[in-house]
Amino acid sequence: MTIDLNKRRLFLGTAAAVVGAGVARAALAALPEPVSQASVKTAAPLFPPNGRPYRPVVTLNGWTLPWRMRDGVKEFHLVAEPVVREMAPGFVAQLWGYNGQSPGPTIEVVEGDKVRIFVTNRLPEHTSVHWHGQRLPNGMDGVSGLTQSAIPPGKTFVYEFTARRPGTFMYHPHADEMVQMAMGMHGMWITHPKQPHPLIDEVDRDFCFLLNAFDIEPGSKTPKVNTMTDFNIWAWNSRIFPAIDSLNVRLNDKVRIRVGNLTMTNHPIHLHGHEFMVTGTDGGPVPKSARWPEVTTDIAVGQMRQLELIADEEGDWAMHCHKSHHTMNAMGHNVPTMIGVDHRGLVQKIQKLVPDYMVMGERGMADMGSMEMLLPDNTAPMMTGHGPFGPLEMGGMFTVLKVRRHQKPNDYSDPGWFSHPKGTVAYEYRGAVPTATAAKPHTTQPAEWRVRQKNPTDGHH
Repeated sequence: MTIDLNKRRLFLGTAAAVVGAGVARAALAALPEPVSQASVKTAAPLFPPNGRPYRPVVTLNGWTLPWRMRDGVKEFHLVAEPVVREMAPGFVAQLWGYNGQSPGPTIEVVEGDKVRIFVTNRLPEHTSVHWHGQRLPNGMDGVSGLTQSAIPPGKTFVYEFTARRPGTFMYHPHADEMVQMAMGMHGMWITHPKQPHPLIDEVDRDFCFLLNAFDIEPGSKTPKVNTMTDFNIWAWNSRIFPAIDSLNVRLNDKVRIRVGNLTMTNHPIHLHGHEFMVTGTDGGPVPKSARWPEVTTDIAVGQMRQLELIADEEGDWAMHCHKSHHTMNAMGHNVPTMIGVDHRGLVQKIQKLVPDYMVMGERGMADMGSMEMLLPDNTAPMMTGHGPFGPLEMGGMFTVLKVRRHQKPNDYSDPGWFSHPKGTVAYEYRGAVPTATAAKPHTTQPAEWRVRQKNPTDGHH
């Protein structure tokens, strides 16, 4: 993970002028200036300048929204607007998001904080914000038509409530939800405990990110919002490997990773080299008696899972969705399987008609991880990324947990590739390989099976 310290400065825009009806008088006095962020790098944690203290989170390829304290209320300003998101170098998407990015900035508060969120709508249609998983007054729940009027274009509405319980939550529209969420409108919300909690441990590193997916045809920039299952871009915080930053930690750090899923399918998130515990969900901390060690946890649609581990094994450890198509970038799902097809003599004939034609797939798809193929404008290779030993042949939902003994506390910079101690890397065996022999078949059958053969009507099948 690369921390973008130089670009961490905040870009201040002008405040919206119109406030929705029915807002408290205190909120009508003045709007906090909206803050926008254009960088796609992972921003440094935003340590609280005021209010209750807490250890902040780091949002993978994202940032935390600043606030102002006003009369004891923590005030934020979200701006719903069209954004351009670089999903990988050479590949940008025209999305909808908040404050210059998709996903929107992470909101961090403390249990018991009184919060006021101004939401300005700069979209071409109405919107709302649902605070996914929060306990709050019904009229602040953000379901347009049910609990509030939708926010018209050009208007600003205000949400006010108390952050009643600690945990990891999300926010997203509940207005034209199919379109607006497919266009990238969502973000994370972290509520820190106000005092030591028996089920929430102190950690050294605290990361968060959202799982999201898009259907963007090669050469285009706007997602196809009517897609239900046939997505081709699988992303973490609207970034795809190799453009997803790594998670950089110190050896023996206690690490928390909060993952929210707002895609249209489940994702089994798998970590190499370590075991973790699922210590929290959207519903709150998991009782210790209900936890067990895992290396993969399935995160269903609309769910959050909070993972915790001790990073006690040095190295560069893969972390990814274990659905193999989700670690690919733009891919055609109707491409025929060519394994075993003999192309000899055919390539030259085809190249007379299509000079750039290349043989692909007759030995599998690994060649695509190393070949420099011509691509349509504004897309990413299906299998890409390079490590210290060659092509990684990955894409989509993939990154690396980098554990280093010399990483300093609060240092989130990328330490580079791991230097393996001598004798700890898999190597080629150069001796003679014995000829395989066929296994001998069993000549006798188990007694139980012989009995069942003699009694075919005894109820056993």
